[in-house]
Amino acid sequence: MFTCNPLLLKDFYKAVHSEMLPKGMTKSVSYYTPRKSRADRWPKVVNFGLQMFIKNWLIDGFNEGFFNRPEDEVVAEYKRVMDNTLSPDVYDIEKIVSLHRLGYLPIEIISLPEGMLVPMRCPIFGITNTHDDFAWLPQKLESLISAEVWYPMITATVAHSYRNIVDHYYNATCDDDIPHRRALGNFDFRGDMGVDAALKAGAGWLTSFVNTATVPVIPFMEKMYNCNCETDEVGFGAVSTEHFVMCSNSAYDISQNENYEFEDIDPKRERVFLKKLLTETYKNTSFSCVCDSYDYWNVVKNIIPSLKKEILEHNGCFLVRGDSGDCVDVVTQTVYELWNTFGGTVNSKGYKVLDPHVKAIYGDSIQLETAEKIYSILTKNGFAASNVSLGVGSFSMHCIIENGQFKPFTRDTFSSCIKACDAVINGIEYPIFKDPKTDRDTGVGFKKSQRGACRVFWTNKLNGDISYEDGLTYEESLKDNLMIPVFRDGKLLVDESLSTIRNRLNNYKF
Repeated sequence: MFTCNPLLLKDFYKAVHSEMLPKGMTKSVSYYTPRKSRADRWPKVVNFGLQMFIKNWLIDGFNEGFFNRPEDEVVAEYKRVMDNTLSPDVYDIEKIVSLHRLGYLPIEIISLPEGMLVPMRCPIFGITNTHDDFAWLPQKLESLISAEVWYPMITATVAHSYRNIVDHYYNATCDDDIPHRRALGNFDFRGDMGVDAALKAGAGWLTSFVNTATVPVIPFMEKMYNCNCETDEVGFGAVSTEHFVMCSNSAYDISQNENYEFEDIDPKRERVFLKKLLTETYKNTSFSCVCDSYDYWNVVKNIIPSLKKEILEHNGCFLVRGDSGDCVDVVTQTVYELWNTFGGTVNSKGYKVLDPHVKAIYGDSIQLETAEKIYSILTKNGFAASNVSLGVGSFSMHCIIENGQFKPFTRDTFSSCIKACDAVINGIEYPIFKDPKTDRDTGVGFKKSQRGACRVFWTNKLNGDISYEDGLTYEESLKDNLMIPVFRDGKLLVDESLSTIRNRLNNYKF
């Protein structure tokens, strides 16, 4: 695993800015802000991921990669890279030496609570130095902070959008004791941009749901958000077949017959294995079974009805999984076929609920739009939304489709940035800001930054509405500010649990 001096985790130009700053600057204040949403669905973003960034990088990363290493070693490493790729004449190595000798990271971060929905242009967190000699440090960390926090905020926002859809249809069609948090699961690991992205996606997902296919996100969340899979609902996996399992068993079973032809679709080719799963392998366990290896509708309309006795005697739920074709049609039609075969009950809200031994499931292809369609069609046809279990794959963690357009997720999805807004120079506090005329000339004007220190306040606490004001001195900004200190001088000040964040985000109805 690649590791290095964390002060090298930046853009090259960040290495020389300390030499350009006004002499006598003893304090700088910067804010992380989502400036503009490029997704119509999201006027707000979920604040999530800062705590794990602090633990991962500002504490473990800096202690292990910088402060706990010998001074000559970290200085030599820094100089070797900078001298040979930039120039030894354009930066001052003494600032690196001074920071190492100080022995801790002299910054303070104030932040809104994680799990809070934040509107565009409202600062989410602020960063300042706590030692007069290190006013250059907050913006020096911009590259690292920005790279680490924008993605978990997006994945938490994605998950929250799915949860809103689930809440709407479950509230309308399901008995009140049916848990919403089990409705969907994420299956994005194999399609993510590496393990780190998968952990961030899985973490964001678990702020609104508990079903996940990403095993390492469980110990990751335990470390980052104070939960324990032995006692808490951190996340749950599921027993499921895959095509490798189905096809290899079908190949073996059909080979036991004389005069077989692999090319022929034998109506009974999967029945033997399904019966074995129900009566032997998982006779006391719920499991999902992918059924489209050859002829999905043959399985649903012929093989499954032929196993009705075994399914009803099975001590668990048999989830019938499609994995190809039009997912909306496959899922909804499967529910209808299962109802015709197994029946069920009508719940307190007047909607049909399948016999508990069966359910429809669709793997990892469910986008926001298709989830809404599936639930809407089921509702219109008198079926509860809980008759299906849906899976969200890597596409939904990296892209959204709006008005027929693909909108990939990047830092610019919310135009998230960290901008310096306030500084103390020679004992005088100055508001600093940018306001590009060329940006205003476009009629958009989202690049204008805050001017001076900021505070965030409630405009309607009952509805969760917040706003901000700028133009303040730093001392003035501290009064009645929803952004509170969470990190100072190398120490985490607020260490929240996953449960706390989940409840805050989901209106205490997780």
